[in-house]
Amino acid sequence: MVYIHLASGFEEVEAITAADLLRRAGKETLLVSVTGEKTVEGAHGIKTEADLLFEKADYSNCEMIVLPGGMPGTGNLAAHMGLCTKIEEFNCNGRTIAAICAAPMILGGLGLLEGRKATIYPGMESFLKGAVYVDEKVVSDGNIITSMGPGTAMDFGLALVERLCGTAAAQKLREDLIFNI
Repeated sequence: MVYIHLASGFEEVEAITAADLLRRAGKETLLVSVTGEKTVEGAHGIKTEADLLFEKADYSNCEMIVLPGGMPGTGNLAAHMGLCTKIEEFNCNGRTIAAICAAPMILGGLGLLEGRKATIYPGMESFLKGAVYVDEKVVSDGNIITSMGPGTAMDFGLALVERLCGTAAAQKLREDLIFNI
């Protein structure tokens, strides 16, 4: 199971693209609201209905935490202490954490990128505290996957599919969606 976390002001294309691709690949993927309400408004005024509230989420069967970016969504995710605790627990246990756009700054702020390769939205590199910045669409280093922003949402989603379902599943989706063929 994958949990994609939504906070007020999240980047819609990043969250929905990741959810869509993972579900197409057959991965149970749920949108989790950290706002206390199931309906969460994104950075561009699109209201999205989450599948469950953070308080009801069971992380014991969760394989991956996904953090979409956007502003002020990233700041709102970073301010949620319960989510930050889960992110730190996932990292300690080597479980996968994926962040796109501005959201890798959460990982930098938690000290999880020390000595790791990572990427982030251009101009925000200073928020990757301790990381080795890589100017690529998607960067994987151990249990952490980072991506640059809205324009890399498909690449990011496909990287998540590849991590959880394998290269063949990601390639099939790439072909089915006529993406970079």
